[in-house]
Amino acid sequence: MEAGERIAGLVERTPLIETEFNGQRIWLKCECLQTGGAFKLRGATNRLLQLSPEERSRGVVAFSSGNHARGVAIAAKRLGIRAIIVMPSDAPAVKIEGTRAEGAEIVFYDRYRESREAIAAKLSEET
Repeated sequence: MEAGERIAGLVERTPLIETEFNGQRIWLKCECLQTGGAFKLRGATNRLLQLSPEERSRGVVAFSSGNHARGVAIAAKRLGIRAIIVMPSDAPAVKIEGTRAEGAEIVFYDRYRESREAIAAKLSEET
C-alpha cells in the first residue's frame, strides 16, 4: 500500500494553489493548513500506521524540537498510541505547548550536554 492511501482520511487534504513568480508558473502546497500546521503529520501518521500491534502497545519515542514532535503527538493520539517526545529544554514554548496539548509525554534534555539519541534509545528500551 502506498503512503497516500495509508494516511487517507487521517490527515487533511491541503490545497494546491497555482500562482506566478518571476514570470514562471509555480504551485504552492499549503501544508500550513494541515493539522498541527506542518507536513510532518503525514510522515508520522504513515510510520505509526505501519507498527505491529505489539509495537503500538509499547508506544513510540521520538526526538524533535518542533514540528515533528507535534506531528508524532497528533498521529499517536489519533491512533491511540502512547508517545514520548524528547525535546531540548530551550525548544520554543509554542512547540512544547502544542506537543503537550496533543497528549504526548515530554522528556527534556540539555542540547549542549546531553545526547537526544542516547536518551531516546534508553527510553525505547524501557518501554
